[in-house]
Amino acid sequence: MIHFVVHGPRDSTGVVVVEGVRAGDALDGWVMDGDHSLTITAVEDIPIGHKLALHAIASGDTIIKYGHDIGRAIADIQAGAHLHVHNVKTKRW
Repeated sequence: MIHFVVHGPRDSTGVVVVEGVRAGDALDGWVMDGDHSLTITAVEDIPIGHKLALHAIASGDTIIKYGHDIGRAIADIQAGAHLHVHNVKTKRW
């Protein structure tokens, strides 16, 4: 079963595509560019449609989703953590 989707190897985040992801769950992901898989352990509950950190991200780092810059981390983020408005902000403001 695929739990999250990643566009390519440069991405720092994947998108959860199933409901009920809980902290401690081993999640299987599909990387579209290259058609390969990876496994990450969720460290937080993550709602469907929300982002998952693929690796540790330092505060100030750029977040890449589907090959595009979507903002910057405003806190250190663990691999497997939920990325959302509490730890990622747009660079527009």
